[in-house]
Amino acid sequence: MTTCMHLELHGQRVAYRDVGRGDTLLLIHGMAGSSATWRSVLPALSQNHRVIAPDLPGHGESGKPRGDYSLGAFAAWLRDLLNELEIERATVVGQSLGGGVAMQFAYQHPDYCDRLVLIGSGGLGPDVNWLLRALSAPGTELLLPLVAPKPVLEAGNKVRSWLARVGLESGQADEMWAAYASLADRETRHAFLRTLRAVVDYRGQAVSALERLYLTSDLPTQLIWGDRDNIIPVAHGYAAHDAIPGSRLTVLPGLGHFPHVEDPAAVTDIIHEFVSTVPARRPATKAKRKIGAPRAI
Repeated sequence: MTTCMHLELHGQRVAYRDVGRGDTLLLIHGMAGSSATWRSVLPALSQNHRVIAPDLPGHGESGKPRGDYSLGAFAAWLRDLLNELEIERATVVGQSLGGGVAMQFAYQHPDYCDRLVLIGSGGLGPDVNWLLRALSAPGTELLLPLVAPKPVLEAGNKVRSWLARVGLESGQADEMWAAYASLADRETRHAFLRTLRAVVDYRGQAVSALERLYLTSDLPTQLIWGDRDNIIPVAHGYAAHDAIPGSRLTVLPGLGHFPHVEDPAAVTDIIHEFVSTVPARRPATKAKRKIGAPRAI
């Protein structure tokens, strides 16, 4: 797997993966995840594209400031990162929380977006796994330090190593374990709760893009969902497909919330076919941007 590169943005460390050449794909991971989630699709995608996969603020190896973890803040941060890397446009790919961020990015900064790919995306309806609802409740910051103690992590890693040796691996289980293990770090826990509470409460997802999708109706959009997604139901994919004129929806049988890990070849093929056959959206006019001088939101 490619190693992370690093730069400083607004005084904070940014970790990101930057591989390949060609038109840019910007890959945005989910909550409590990192750019490592794209490890299985990076080699194939980077054969024809430049692929940028950052660790969002509060995640992975990026800085974890005490600040704003809303979808709008993530979108502005991605704009500034693209400016720093001197990238003018990209096909934006988001999974889970990353899908919500991708839609917000397309809404706030449409002149940066060629196409949109949403994988098991958040932000398309209230339904979400009960555990995330529970973790959003007041007081969980007092309980989370007890959730991932060192002995449990050590035992879990030994079990996972044994299962790998005997060929009993699961991409979805690996992603869930990585998210769980990340909560052992105090700063990551704080960032996780700020991120979670920005989008989820006890009733479910509190932020929905459905009523604003018409504003990006000219943006070519591909939806990818596993029909066994038990975190964000596939019904959200069908609803978004109905709400976005001309969008494509591919439902992958037998897959859960992490299709890009569970069947990377299928996801890679879908993205390649979408990007190669659907022309990028090109605005009639485009404001000039100065690198390192972000515009006001």
